[in-house]
Amino acid sequence: MNSILQFAPLILIFVVLYFLMIRPQRKKEKQVNAMRNALQAGDKVTTIGGIKGQVVKTKDDVLTIQVGADKVKIDIMRWAISRVDEAKSGTSVKKEAADKVEEKSEKSEEKPAARKPGKLTAKAAKTTDTSKE
Repeated sequence: MNSILQFAPLILIFVVLYFLMIRPQRKKEKQVNAMRNALQAGDKVTTIGGIKGQVVKTKDDVLTIQVGADKVKIDIMRWAISRVDEAKSGTSVKKEAADKVEEKSEKSEEKPAARKPGKLTAKAAKTTDTSKE
């Protein structure tokens, strides 16, 4: 029993680290993967290297993007896409993924308590009284 209590703080630290660091990172990673898998021809994208272009063709893990005024075509890996700037249909794939996340957070969100106007706390009353002098 005593040895279990010795490991309790260590276990607590791991639990806190999971909820503060690991879980949010995995959630973000899932969103990015969903965005990359939903890419279609016509989407305007930015790569992790900063190259902006329009997706012309998609294969398994390779995308062909068209860049510049000369319409140069470059083959890049799907994981190299940083963000979708504009989708072909006018709605962003990233925006759709963000909307799904917002729907989930709205369901779990609670309404904040309403404050009554006109009531001052003791500390706020002191500061207003001293400022009049």
